[in-house]
Amino acid sequence: MEGKPGLQTVYQAVQALYHDPDPSGKERASLWLGELQRSVYAWEIADQLLQIHQDVESCYFAAQTMKVKIQTSFYELPSDSHVSLRDSLLSHIQRLKDMSPVILTQLALAIADLALLMSSWKGCVQTLIESYSNDAASLPFLLEILTVLPEEVHSRSLRIGANRRAEIIQDLSYYSSTVVSLLLSCAEKAGDNEKMLIKIFKCLGSWFNLGVLDSNFLANNRLLLLLFQVLQQDQTPTNLHEAASDCVCSALYAIENVESNLPLATQLFQGVLTLETAYHMAVAREDIDKVLNYCRIFTELCETFLEKIVTTPCRDLGDLRTLEFLLICAGHPQYEVVEISFNFWYRLGEHLYKTTDTVTHSIFKPFIQRLLHALARHCQLDPDHEGVPEETDDFGEFRLRVSDLVKDLIYLVGSMECFSQLYSTLKDGNPPWEVTEAVLFIMAAIAKSIDPENNPTLVEVLEAVVRLPESVHIAVRYTSIELVGEMSEVVDRNPQFLDPVLAYLMKGLCQPSLASPSAKAIQNICSVCRDHMALHFNGLLEIARSLDSFTLQPDAAVGLLKGTALVLARLPLEKISECLSELCSVQVNSLKKLLSQDPNNGLSSDPTLFLDRLAVIFRTFSQKDIGLFRHTNPTVENGQTHPCQKVIQEIWPVLSETMNKHRADNRIVERCCRCLRFAVRCVGKGSAALLQPLVTQMVEVYHIHQHSCFLYLGSILVDEYGMEEGCQQGLLDMLQALCIPTFQLLERQNGLRNHPDTVDDLFRLLTRFVQRCPVVLLRSQIVIHVLQWAIAATALDHRDANCSVMKFLRDLLHTGVSNDHEENFEIRKDLIHQVLAQVGQQLVSQLIHACCFCLPPYTLPDVAEVFWEAMIFDRPTFCRWLESSLKSLPKEMSGGAATVTNKQLTDFHKQVTSAEECKQVCWALRDFTRLFR
Repeated sequence: MEGKPGLQTVYQAVQALYHDPDPSGKERASLWLGELQRSVYAWEIADQLLQIHQDVESCYFAAQTMKVKIQTSFYELPSDSHVSLRDSLLSHIQRLKDMSPVILTQLALAIADLALLMSSWKGCVQTLIESYSNDAASLPFLLEILTVLPEEVHSRSLRIGANRRAEIIQDLSYYSSTVVSLLLSCAEKAGDNEKMLIKIFKCLGSWFNLGVLDSNFLANNRLLLLLFQVLQQDQTPTNLHEAASDCVCSALYAIENVESNLPLATQLFQGVLTLETAYHMAVAREDIDKVLNYCRIFTELCETFLEKIVTTPCRDLGDLRTLEFLLICAGHPQYEVVEISFNFWYRLGEHLYKTTDTVTHSIFKPFIQRLLHALARHCQLDPDHEGVPEETDDFGEFRLRVSDLVKDLIYLVGSMECFSQLYSTLKDGNPPWEVTEAVLFIMAAIAKSIDPENNPTLVEVLEAVVRLPESVHIAVRYTSIELVGEMSEVVDRNPQFLDPVLAYLMKGLCQPSLASPSAKAIQNICSVCRDHMALHFNGLLEIARSLDSFTLQPDAAVGLLKGTALVLARLPLEKISECLSELCSVQVNSLKKLLSQDPNNGLSSDPTLFLDRLAVIFRTFSQKDIGLFRHTNPTVENGQTHPCQKVIQEIWPVLSETMNKHRADNRIVERCCRCLRFAVRCVGKGSAALLQPLVTQMVEVYHIHQHSCFLYLGSILVDEYGMEEGCQQGLLDMLQALCIPTFQLLERQNGLRNHPDTVDDLFRLLTRFVQRCPVVLLRSQIVIHVLQWAIAATALDHRDANCSVMKFLRDLLHTGVSNDHEENFEIRKDLIHQVLAQVGQQLVSQLIHACCFCLPPYTLPDVAEVFWEAMIFDRPTFCRWLESSLKSLPKEMSGGAATVTNKQLTDFHKQVTSAEECKQVCWALRDFTRLFR
């Protein structure tokens, strides 16, 4: 922004942002105001706008600007201006306290953030309480500041560092009892003032969340009594009830270490047990908001005392009335209530799984049985429901979560016992269709966990299901088909049922609403019963030929082809090529038809559907890449031609033409590359005939359209052919040709940030070179350019891209020490020395800076591996690089607080350089980077 804008200009921009009827006008105003917020003039302009307080919009913009500037640009202010900024903000919040709640919150956040950054403002809590607690009109904004202050301590927007954070937490802990006393005083004066009580409970909850309150002091405090009184009263307003519930949940979460907070834990435990009557009253009044609040409290109670519940059930704080409360909630007719408790039941199942004590299991078994019955009821569709169950709406997603929970808990009650009980409710009774469907749904969740060997009940169920009349409700047929798919192991053990099962599924396949689940069930049968299904391959081929005549979701159609390909791999070798050609021909003919059609005929020319289908066929044959070669890929003896090779060579011209026609469309080109990737993986070096034309086309198209999938496909080619000496120079030429437009793309403004997929795929390609032919890469002219881009990309906060960059650096360094028995070891070692002599110091400095200021914690193990490999290669030189890098780090924050001490720098250097394992480097990095977060 060139020069400070006038206030009138700012007012006009704010007015345009909120009131301009033209969206483009709003967009221009938003961009201009964003630029203003980033400029150094924003401090003074925001202060002036708040001083004049012309209207709500301009004051909100100004208050928000103050908050953002303090969070992101505090370094712009000289330290001698901090006190005047604090005084100005306190003056503004006092003057504007009645203007708007959102302005009050923004100013409170600005003051809280300033207090955290400004090390010279000692005892800020005490100062604020002394200044404003005696003025009733000031209490609302005082409580707002005291609410957001603990919340901001761990804010990601503020990088105050571990040292300053520890200092603040100690300070807040010291004044916490003063805050509680203030809140109690406010509560006693508030009477029935709903807004004030909400503020009090929110503030108390915030301090609970920070974990600094004295639990002994609170255990005997009347505030706790007030909280439960509010929750027990039938007439409590909804918003106040929610605030009180949030506060109790925060309190329960804060005392997860029950033994060290025993007095408060006991008080909270007893308090929550008094809420059962209030829950039943809320149910009677059909007050769903309060019902949900109570269920949250009961669930949090169980989460907090989980250890006690498991280790000392029925005694003291392990009182199982806690579980009774959750089962009472599970009985509520609305499924949203029971869903709140799912995480607790999952955790309970995990804890019980770790103990083999059958007595303990027997104590909890009745509770789990009652839960499963309740879940089965909740999974029932409405009696007037028409059509199949929806899987993508809220209720459908709830049923999927129920299915997952049942799978996690079923071992406690016994899979077979539960399955048999469910089946008996259908066999012995004549329940309504919605009950039948729900029972079948739960049975489908359990089926795979039952041993199918010599199990007459499973056989009986399978037989009964495939004999269901077509007159049953369509939803029952839908879920029964899913059950059959889950029972594919039973079919494999009882092949006499294969024909009736396939006949049943074929009926479903021909019915539009049942086609997709039928296709998925057939896929499961193909996957598990491959040998038996080989006799039915011609039938599968017929289905594949007429795939588009069925009403299938794309993933279901792809699944059917995957199942067919799995069975195809079981055929005799001499039949595979011919059958594979037939299986692919339908898709290839469809692609040819699209290529030949008139582009102006208005019909879709999108080939992705057919490309995905081809890809899954080849992928199924290339499962050797994930360790399943002997199970899925046909066995090919040395010297024999791979049965898929001829088919892939036939298909290549069609794929090439498709890629050429749609070269500008990233989505379609990506699908083409994916298909080619699996084709190459399928036949390995049998794809050599494609190498020259494929690389030529990749490079040609990539120079015009930088689709990152070409880089990925290049990495597959290097992986397959990189160790073949005759191919290495050609692959290096390919790399150099691809790097030219890639570097040009990344050199643009924010190039790395805007093209993370390109970064990811580029370094995947380079990593394959390091793994397959490192000397070729290290001797090339581009290696230093590549490393410079790698160093720049280490600061990129993108999970996949950053992971690829770190893996490249790690593998490159590892090349200097690995396989020292090989002839080229000394050459590799010398080349790595030469490379590090040029970029080693820069690499370590950039990695330290990225860890401290740019990267999220989950990336640190990858960085640690790079450091570890550098140390293994040349520890003395790495020690010097690390020391130099640490000296360049800032020692003090802009607010005056120490970021890192000399001792902490020395300790970190020692921890890293003396590490005997990579994980020690990672631990040191985690602790050190917290000083800057």
